[in-house]
Amino acid sequence: MSFTGSSMGSGLLDLLFPFSPCCGQTARRAFNFGRTYVVRPKGKHQATVVWLHGLGDNGSSWSQLLETLPLPNIKWICPTSPTRPVSIFGGFPSTAWFDVGELSENAADDLEGLDASAAHVANLLSTEPADIKLGVGGFSMGAATALYCASCCALGKYASGNPYPARISTVVGLSGWLPCSKTLKNKLEGENEAVTRAASLPVLLCHGTSDDVVPYKFGEKSSGTLKAAGFQNVTFKSYNGLGHFTIPEEMDQVCAWLSSNLGLDGSSS
Repeated sequence: MSFTGSSMGSGLLDLLFPFSPCCGQTARRAFNFGRTYVVRPKGKHQATVVWLHGLGDNGSSWSQLLETLPLPNIKWICPTSPTRPVSIFGGFPSTAWFDVGELSENAADDLEGLDASAAHVANLLSTEPADIKLGVGGFSMGAATALYCASCCALGKYASGNPYPARISTVVGLSGWLPCSKTLKNKLEGENEAVTRAASLPVLLCHGTSDDVVPYKFGEKSSGTLKAAGFQNVTFKSYNGLGHFTIPEEMDQVCAWLSSNLGLDGSSS
C-alpha cells in the first residue's frame, strides 16, 4: 500500500533536485499564501505541528492523511504555499514555498522566498499557548522548508538577519533536502547559543532509496551536513525501494518518533 498522486506527493510538478535553488531576483516579491487547513486534536492538546506540502500540492491533501494518524494530542496546521512563477518550469506558476531554478548544487538559494515561508510558519505558531510544544514538518519541498526553519531556529534569525521567534521542539523531513547546506556550519561556528539550540533540536529525516525526484543520496547528505554543523539529535531512516511518496511504514515511524520526542501521553481527554 502506498499514498501516491497529488494527495501525498507533488506529482509531475515536483521535478526538483536537491540543493537546486533558484535564480536570484533583486526586486522584492509579494507572497500571498493560500488556504490553511487545521486538524484539531481528538484528545488533550499537547503539541502543534505545522506540516508543509510539496511543490504543486496544497494543504488540504496532507491534512486528510494527518487526520487519520493515531496522534490524538497533536493539532496539525497545514498551510498552502503561494502560487508563484517557478523558474524550473520556465516561469509557469505553481504552488511553491520558494523558487527553484537551475538544477545545480551550486545554484543560489532563494533566500527571500525561504525567509517568507519560514516567517509564515512562525506566524502560524505564534498564537499557540505557551505550554504547547511546537513542531514543523513536510514532504519534498515542504521538507526542505521545514529544515530551513530548523536552521533559522538554531541561528535565532532569518537569512535577512531579522530575529526568528518560533520555539520549535521537533522537525520532520520526508523525501527532502537541506537548503543553504554549504553555509550552515560556518554560520553556527562560534555562536554558542546557536550551537546549543542546534544540539538540542530533534530532527527526523526519512527517504526512499528509489526516489527519482529528490535522490536518496541528497537526503543522506542532508543528514550528514546537519550532524557536521552541530545538530546532534538527527535520525535518518531509509526505506528500501520507496519512491517519491510515503507509505504506512514511514508514517508509523513518524508517529512513534513524534510521540517520543514531544512527550505525548496518548491521552484522549
